[in-house]
Amino acid sequence: MYKILLISLIASLLFSSCHRDWMSQLTSAQNRKPYFEPIPYGMNFIKQGSINIGPSEEEIDRANTPVKTVSVPSFWMDDTEITNNEYRQFVYWVRDSTARQLLSETIPEFLISEGRKGVILENPRLNWLEPIEWKNPDYQSALEEIYIPEAERFFNKREIDSRKLKFEYYWIDYRQAAKRANSYNFETQSYGGNVVDASGKESPTQNRSSFIMHETTPVYPDTLVWVRDYTFSYNEPLTEKYFSHVAYDNYPVVGVTWAQAKAFCQWRTKQMNGFQEMIKNPGVMDYRLPSEVEWEYAARGGHQMTLYPWGSYYSRNSEGSFVANFKPMRGNYVSDSQSNVTTMKVANFLPNSYGLYDMAGNVAEWTSNAYDESGYQIMSDFSPDFQYNAKPDDPPAMKRKVIRGGSWKDIAYYVQVSTRSFEYQDSAKSYVGFRCVRSTFKPKYYD
Repeated sequence: MYKILLISLIASLLFSSCHRDWMSQLTSAQNRKPYFEPIPYGMNFIKQGSINIGPSEEEIDRANTPVKTVSVPSFWMDDTEITNNEYRQFVYWVRDSTARQLLSETIPEFLISEGRKGVILENPRLNWLEPIEWKNPDYQSALEEIYIPEAERFFNKREIDSRKLKFEYYWIDYRQAAKRANSYNFETQSYGGNVVDASGKESPTQNRSSFIMHETTPVYPDTLVWVRDYTFSYNEPLTEKYFSHVAYDNYPVVGVTWAQAKAFCQWRTKQMNGFQEMIKNPGVMDYRLPSEVEWEYAARGGHQMTLYPWGSYYSRNSEGSFVANFKPMRGNYVSDSQSNVTTMKVANFLPNSYGLYDMAGNVAEWTSNAYDESGYQIMSDFSPDFQYNAKPDDPPAMKRKVIRGGSWKDIAYYVQVSTRSFEYQDSAKSYVGFRCVRSTFKPKYYD
């Protein structure tokens, strides 16, 4: 018996010693599950690489801006511009969210106040499984706030007031948080510097919450751009039907401002991260607008010295047909059988080498960058970016945002991959749309 106890004691000492030795080694954090990045639907992978930005080969002798070599990390990009139907999903979500918020004030079924394990929630959330009976008189009475006022109705038709559809969201301003003046002082246990919020108001940094920006953006596209943009032109049918009619579902959305395009990216991120949380997978990178260098890099499709996304110096193919929807001749928008007078369905022409459609023509596209004539000279040569959050009282020149790709109304020069142009961030146009990108954890494409 004594020998058995002695052996047991020695074994336990050895085991505990080994256990402590294992715990003292660098074994990394425990219970970390491997991450598999999902391939985003409707997006193509753009592998990392370098690109020469600046004037194209034809312009070098006439330009003041030098050509600059930069490196671009890999990312995902939408293979087409955001369509009317895709953007309508955003509008409908905001509509339904607003409606459910109003209905929850009088109908308890529209709130979830109890968690999965029967725990009472401190902050009840909206119940998205409860159907909205739009024709129910009781529901209509509760939703009166989001309908067009009776005095403004056509033929007394009850319709949703698009002016009431606003998307509220929050985002972290890492650029302000990274300023040394705004850093946390461990000696005084306080923050320094000042922070400018999304409305342009400047105030002293209080704590971490000072870097959380709050924005509310109207989401419905400006359908009047078709009339506003062109004097003495009959575009009323497009104003009435372009965004609402099913025939235009696969046409690129237009009439959205830079702020609305940014809000769409925030909503898309919110939807994706909510799904990833539901399937217990870590969140993905945020959706966002591409930088102008990312856009040009993707548009070139791996070609360095060509003028157009299809890897050629010419706007026609070998058969003499134009290969994008733009204005090929003065006043003759339909000189080619494949072209249209205005916009046309996305992916109507062949993609570039990265599988991206309509990187030239159809509609120009918003990027995240502020427009400055010397922007290329001040950008870094690694993941170049130049952004400025314009304040409401800033001069118009500070509100310029880069657009790329040219549109259905532009001549061939504007659909070249190196051509830079701009629009004001608070303006909406009948020839400007957008597409999203998403950064990736993988530097190279993986199977």
